[in-house]
Amino acid sequence: MKTKELDLAYKLSHALDESANKVSANTAERLASARKIALSHKKQTATAPAFVAQPALASHGDADSSSGNRWAWLGRMGMAVPLAALVFGLFAIYQFEQHQQIMDSASIDAEVLTDDLPISAYLDHGFDAFLTKGDK
Repeated sequence: MKTKELDLAYKLSHALDESANKVSANTAERLASARKIALSHKKQTATAPAFVAQPALASHGDADSSSGNRWAWLGRMGMAVPLAALVFGLFAIYQFEQHQQIMDSASIDAEVLTDDLPISAYLDHGFDAFLTKGDK
């Protein structure tokens, strides 16, 4: 499939090149002026400010000038604090889910143990069919 597409693209490119060579001087002049007009109407591309990452342990000047480096440790913590927050958040979510699972299991166990049916009834295959038939 790719070879057919490449062959077609080559043929189209070759045909366009041949027809471009046959364009009259007047037409070429009009196309050139139209291109200049289009380029003049083109919006200027705005350059976006680029983020330049600094190494975490890079020094910011003289170590003796404490006024300039008073908050330098904050720059070094730029990746550590979000990473620690992410790890703490994932751990908290894991603990919450574990607690919910334990509470759900305890609730089901309490309902089974306080019910009037014997536990062997829950293990019977016919009981499962009775429950599904009773829901409808």
